[in-house]
Parts: sequence; structure tokens; C-alpha cells
Amino acid sequence: MTAIRTAEDIRQALFAGTEVALLDVREEDPFAAGHPLWAANLPLSRLELEAWSRLPRRDVAITLYDNGEGLAERAAERLHALGYTDVALLEGGLAGWRASGGELFIDVNVPSKAFGELVEARRHTPSLPAEEVKALLDQDADLVILDARRFEEYQTMSIPGGVSVPGAELVLRVAELAPDPRTRVIVNCAGRTRSLIGAQSLINAGIPNPVAALRNGTIGWTLAGQTLEHGQQRRFGAVSPATQAIAATRARQVADRAGIARLAFSELNAWCTEARRTNYLIDVRTPEEFAAGHLPGARSTPGGQLVQETDHSAPVRGARLALVDDDGVRANMSASWLAQMGWEVAVVDAIPAGALSVTGPWQPPAPVPGPVERISVTRLQELLAEPGTLVVDVTASANYVQRHIPGAAWVLRADLPAALPPAERYVFTCGSGQLAAFAAVDVQAVTNRPVLLLEGGTAAWLAAGLPVEGGETRLLSTRRDRYRRPYEGTDAPRAAMQAYLDWEFGLVEQLRRDGTSGFRVI
Repeated sequence: MTAIRTAEDIRQALFAGTEVALLDVREEDPFAAGHPLWAANLPLSRLELEAWSRLPRRDVAITLYDNGEGLAERAAERLHALGYTDVALLEGGLAGWRASGGELFIDVNVPSKAFGELVEARRHTPSLPAEEVKALLDQDADLVILDARRFEEYQTMSIPGGVSVPGAELVLRVAELAPDPRTRVIVNCAGRTRSLIGAQSLINAGIPNPVAALRNGTIGWTLAGQTLEHGQQRRFGAVSPATQAIAATRARQVADRAGIARLAFSELNAWCTEARRTNYLIDVRTPEEFAAGHLPGARSTPGGQLVQETDHSAPVRGARLALVDDDGVRANMSASWLAQMGWEVAVVDAIPAGALSVTGPWQPPAPVPGPVERISVTRLQELLAEPGTLVVDVTASANYVQRHIPGAAWVLRADLPAALPPAERYVFTCGSGQLAAFAAVDVQAVTNRPVLLLEGGTAAWLAAGLPVEGGETRLLSTRRDRYRRPYEGTDAPRAAMQAYLDWEFGLVEQLRRDGTSGFRVI
């Protein structure tokens, strides 16, 4: 029988600074409708693909919950099968947390967003409204607009003339983009958090330029009735050795003020293998730099996103983080924010030449699924010509809607096998076939019908040049696997954008009521 932990147990562990892995195993959309501050979303549907990388210590204390759907019990069984030895259920689930007087937070990446609001409240981070920035652009004023989001987000929509400089790159790159100290620097994101943290990063680092955040980001720009650009390609360039050296000095000073620990490279292996702690080794450079060469065992999470999405990258609150770069800027600036958010964080120093020896993108560790018969694209074509073949796609719903094998049905893995209609045979697929393999094994255990796996997934179908279709053609589950953020894309209702801003404004008070954040602002 799975153990039980109470809401008070979780709160006391948070106050004590001991490791807490409080996991919401529902899909992202219901998670975003309400959860405890330090809960991390690890959907049952993707548990095997994410657990080993996000929960690297197998004896960490894990507490699971849902909202009465029965998902937590299933997740506990799977975690036990993956080797985790200290798995418990939250007493009463989400309702139990609420009944205990626990605060519920909506949306995603809430710790980071709430922290950003606290920073503005404590440091009075300067910001300019969209109308004022537009007037400055119309006057050809001496300014640069730096977009602190990921490049993919920047391409979706951006402020006219803005340049993509993801958050951790700002202190390193700003002197090349605004060499005249009289040039005004404006930092934006889609909403508030990354623009506030980005602007305050530059201020903390002491750059000589006047700095401000674009108030309310692209949401504020849109609500002001102003036009955004789309599909832009403006990105930061290389920096000179002199620029890097000055930026490194500034970043080290900020890190020292935040009390960042230093971890010598010679001590790194002992740090990583400390069995009593959960340890995350994170390379905060760009994915391209990581792929060109990184430390063994490091994972790639650019620093701006690490600060924005810490609950995803490090779901064990109370864990230790060691950050890596090759310039002395990005790791120090990222670490300075994580320390203020209450994390135990160190920067790896004195990395020798040649140590960044592993190439290629980061590949999260995952177990090997059980045996299931695999078929080729050619064999699937033959089976589709026969009656009774059902192709079941378990990819992200957005990917399915964009394109899928004609006639395929979409389902959340967590809804299997109950959501499947009768068929003579089932052929499972997803983008790569990796998640589909686990789904196929799930269904194979409870049906006497043939269960097959498309080798290489839908990617193999596409590579063969075969036709696909799009749209919500056959949904067997509700599309609750992803929460639609009010600040993404270009078609969010104005009311939803304003409601999102109003919610962000209230986060500081909600933090006060919750009392478990552990935040401080230098």
C-alpha cells in the first residue's frame, strides 16, 4: 500500500529546506487551473519519459496528487517500477490541500512569475508603457529593444525593431548592441516576468545605459492597439573579448552579492555523485553551444528559461543546482536569481579547455519500454487497406492537429485503454514513436486484439513522403495536455490578456498568504 503524506508534512519540509518533490500528475491544463505553489507538473501520460531526468535521485521523497481522477495511484505504481523507493500520495489530493488551508495558484511556472512581481515591488524596476515606447520609436529616439524570450517565441510576434536576446544573454551582449551609454535599453517579453527580470539583471550588473522594461510586454503593446511584427530574424551577434571580460566582472559581482557558492571543476564529480542530495548539473548557454560541446552529465537549459521555468527543470524543491557556461557571465547571472528564489546553487569555475567534450543535443535518460511488435510504414499502408485497423496517435494534441496520418485518432495516454473504441487491430504512433511504445505496451496488457507500433513514428511516415491530414479530425480525449497561455500566439482574446495581467499584479499578495516561497530580493 502506498504511503500517505499530509499537506502539513509538505509545508514543514518546505519551511525546513529539505527536499520536496510534490508532483501533480494531471495534464497541464487542469494543473494550470489550480495547484500548490511548489507543485511541479509531471503528467502520468509522459511519466516514463521525464522521471529519470527530472527526479535523478531514486530515493528522493516524492508526493503525488491529482483531483480525484485516480491518476496518482497509477503514477505511484509506475514510479515504483522505475526504481523510486519513497513514493507517497498527498492526503485527500488537491481537495485535501485546499481543505488544509493551502493556497492554490493558477497558470504555469508560478514560482518564477510570482518572484518577478516581488522583484518589481521591492526594487521598483523601471518600466515604460507601450504608448511611450511607440512614441520613442516614432521619434527615432536612441534606443534598442531587446526581446528576452526564446527565439521561437520572438519569431511568433515581436515589438517593431526588437532584437532577440534571451534573458541570460542580456548582460553578456548588451554592450555590443548598445555601445553608447546614452542609448536607452528596453527589455520586453510577452507579459511581465522576463522583461522585469531582464531589465533588473542589467541594472544589477551596473550597465551605464538607462534601462526599462516594456510594461506588460507584447500583451501591453496589443492592448494599446499597436501593431506587432511577425517572423523576424534579428538576433544577437558575437561579443569581443573585451566586452566579455567586462561583463564577466559585472556578473561575478552580482553573484557575490547574492551569495553564490563557487564549485571548482576538480570538485564537480564528487558534487554530482553525492548520494544524499538531488543534484542538477545545468548548462545555461544556448542549445547550439551546448550541442557543439558540453560537460558529461550536463543538461541543456538556457539560463533565461531556467529562471522562468525552474519548476520544470528542477521539480525537487530543496535540491542543489550547479550551473555551467564558458564565459563567466550567464551562469553567474542565472545563479544570482535562483539564489534569491531560495535555491542552493553554485557556479562551476575553472573549467579546463577540452572538458566540454561531449557533442550533440541533450538526450534525457528514459527506460526501455516492454516488447511490442513493430511494423514498417509499408506494412502500415497494407494494414490500412484492410478493415478494422485503427491508428492511435499519442503525440501532443497540437502536433496531431497540425498533421497526422489520415484516419488516425488522437488520445491521451493517461486515458488508455478506456478511451479506445473497438477495432480489429491497433497501431500506435507519435512523433518519434518513443511515447507510443509505452502506450502500446499499456494497451497490449489488457486486450486480446493485435497491438502494433509504427517503427519511427509519424516522422517515418513523413520521411516516406506519404500524405497527412490536419485538424481535430478524431479526438478520443479532450485537449487538456497543454494550457493555452494568454500571452502566446497572436489571437488571444483581449479580456483573457487583461485578466492575465490582473492575476500577475496580485501574485505578491498571494505569496504573502501562502508563506512557503523562501524568496528574498537583493
